[in-house]
Amino acid sequence: MKVALVAESFLPHTNGVTHSLLRVLDHLADRGDEAVVIAPEAPGAPDEVAGAPIVHVPAVGWPGYRDVRVALSSVRRLSRLLEELAPDVVHLASPFMLGWAAVRAAADLGLPTVAIYQTDVPSYAAAYGMPWGEPLLWARVRHIHTAADVTLAPSTAAMEQLAALGVDRLQLWPRGVDTARFNPAHRDDALRASWAPHGEVVVGYVGRLAPEKRVGDLAGIAAMPGVRLVIIGEGPEGARLRRLMPRAEFAGFLGGGELARAVASLDVMVHPGELETFGQSVQEALASGVPVVAPRRGGPVDLIAHGSNGHLYSPGRIDHLEAAVEELVALEDLRLLQGAHARISVEGRTWPRVCASLIGYYEAAIAARAVSP
Repeated sequence: MKVALVAESFLPHTNGVTHSLLRVLDHLADRGDEAVVIAPEAPGAPDEVAGAPIVHVPAVGWPGYRDVRVALSSVRRLSRLLEELAPDVVHLASPFMLGWAAVRAAADLGLPTVAIYQTDVPSYAAAYGMPWGEPLLWARVRHIHTAADVTLAPSTAAMEQLAALGVDRLQLWPRGVDTARFNPAHRDDALRASWAPHGEVVVGYVGRLAPEKRVGDLAGIAAMPGVRLVIIGEGPEGARLRRLMPRAEFAGFLGGGELARAVASLDVMVHPGELETFGQSVQEALASGVPVVAPRRGGPVDLIAHGSNGHLYSPGRIDHLEAAVEELVALEDLRLLQGAHARISVEGRTWPRVCASLIGYYEAAIAARAVSP
């Protein structure tokens, strides 16, 4: 089949949306399908990935976070583009701005659409000082996903969120993990020694340094005796967080083998963000044999079995977060047992299996559009 993937975010900007799209493109290439990506223009953006051409549309940087590109394309422009490409199905990756125009353009052309819900954009409004905008943003999410032939949600919490908005034609589609890349075998004693020269327990965070991630909630952990907090990632809050937690190790942005080695070298991972629709970095830590402490909200609830491969704490309760970390720091046997369970818990969540199910949803959307009036 021919698939047009409309990406709200794509290379060179790396995040969960981009990562998922790259795995889907690899899978389509392996199957011999034809793919084309429609994405916001950005400095350094590639023209082709995994054999799929990238069509760039005009975009501007998000105020205060220039790496995030916001596409500016009309329904008319997207209609002309999709009509020219003539795909069998349109894949809408985390649709919001570009996806809003694309879902309407696809409807005008009678093209089947599969919308991937991935980012809780409306809830970011409060984190960025615009709580008044949240109802308007939820209305946009509802309109996009009720217009799509199939909506795929990454977790049970996300499905409940969308169902409460009145979105139907919902299916659960979690994310895969590369269990060869993220593997306990990549634990690096030399790297650990550079972080924790006095044998401290290494507690890590992996992700963007942005307001919605609540990385500042880790300040108490950074000050714990016998603990070395390692923060992997960059973002607009980087300077503030470095001032707030001068004892923490800021490793910056890591990718590829460097990231896999760093994650496997943690003893415990903490993920304080409360707006995760899935939590890919949580899953990668579990695959690396690292127990995870995260709030009992959103995507991590599907990934973490409390007391088995990590801990879930009450949202907003930093004291509960710190208590869970203190327990894992103090009890090495418990930490190692939960790490072993962590690896086992995600071994079947491979990208080939996840992408194979996606093809089934493409076929369902095509079939549904074929019989619709």
